[in-house]
Amino acid sequence: MRIPYPPALRNLVYRLYARRVEGRLDHTQVPKHIGVILDGNRRWARADGRTTEQGHQAGADKISELLGWCEETDVEVVTLWLLSTDNLDRPEAELKPLLGIIENTVRGLAADGRWRVHHVGNRDLLPTATQRVLKESEQATADNKGVLVNVAVGYGGRQEIADAVRSLLLEHAARGTSFEQLAEIVDIDLISEHLYTRGQPDPDLVIRTSGEQRLSGFMLWQSAHSEYYFCEVFWPAFRKVDFLRALRDYAARHRRYGF
Repeated sequence: MRIPYPPALRNLVYRLYARRVEGRLDHTQVPKHIGVILDGNRRWARADGRTTEQGHQAGADKISELLGWCEETDVEVVTLWLLSTDNLDRPEAELKPLLGIIENTVRGLAADGRWRVHHVGNRDLLPTATQRVLKESEQATADNKGVLVNVAVGYGGRQEIADAVRSLLLEHAARGTSFEQLAEIVDIDLISEHLYTRGQPDPDLVIRTSGEQRLSGFMLWQSAHSEYYFCEVFWPAFRKVDFLRALRDYAARHRRYGF
């Protein structure tokens, strides 16, 4: 018969274990850019007897913890996938509260004063109020020196590549570049200059919670050489020790940047 530990003892054991994992972490091997697919809010809510909105709010509340852990371990860039282009097709009864939670979360990140907020995604697909929050948060934090936080809202990997190509074509059309001339100069670097994350390092590590083992279109271009870490826990239940395990796993790998 398994005897459950009292919560206080369980929390103490957890803190001691997390401290042990962190103490063995080599900060020289920490990824500089981490992408996170924040998955499992709805399933966490169902399992805990809560509403979908409460699940999304619990997931949003976890973000500040994650960024604090990233700051402690010298991570420089974090990309958070908050809303995909596919999510925009969800029922209005779910989408409207979710957008409100995202807006409040982004405002909170900007008000914190530690982070530099940058939107990645197609802003034109979003409601006017959401667009305004994203724009104002970027402007308010532009001079901050802390972790760069990419908030992926209205984001899809295929959409990003399509938008990058469209931007490239429009730019060169304005310059009077012919299609023949453009065909001669198009390469990986030129397309990269038109991505939502232009000027940033590609993600070294992509973490997905909830046990799903797929990218679902997340940073398709940038993650060509990323390492992936799939965690069974739902996002609202993601703990510091889960984060540290992901970093430890990453540090133990030998990156080959090829086959």
